[in-house]
Amino acid sequence: MKLNIAGIQNDSIVDGPGIRYAIFVQGCPHHCEGCHNPETWEFGTGRDVSLDEIMEKLREDPLLDGVTYSGGEPFAQAKALCELTDRIRAEFPKLTVMSYTGYTIEQLIKQDTPENCFMELLKRLDYIVDGPFVLSLKSYELRFKGSSNQRFLDVKKTLEAGKPIPYHDEWENIEIKLI
Repeated sequence: MKLNIAGIQNDSIVDGPGIRYAIFVQGCPHHCEGCHNPETWEFGTGRDVSLDEIMEKLREDPLLDGVTYSGGEPFAQAKALCELTDRIRAEFPKLTVMSYTGYTIEQLIKQDTPENCFMELLKRLDYIVDGPFVLSLKSYELRFKGSSNQRFLDVKKTLEAGKPIPYHDEWENIEIKLI
């Protein structure tokens, strides 16, 4: 199985907690004004990469804390990301897996079908940053989010509770100030 990607960022510290391997998928239906990655909007124009190739790159980086799916819209390639996540979990059980999405988690649950596999991918994730980027709500002081409408959620707790549960960690109360 392959993913169509716009690119990969090794050792990212801005795409989720810890040191992360960030995969930017190609293709996005949202087209948010002020998008950080508008070059990822068009479907099918990225580079096809095999899941084997991604797994090999993960094996080469012992410092990783996790893998992040970004984009583009990761849920547009949910089936391939389900398979990749299963392989990551089997070989690297300590790595966390998260995704950004322009959908809300409620929309993903409501719009799930056997063909799009939204719930299957959600069930495999640890965290999600959900919601579209809204330019008028943009802030550089938000941790791992681009605009204040977006939520950083603990997916497993959210699915168990049936309502959005924010992700919390020891770094949460550290204030970030731009100089």
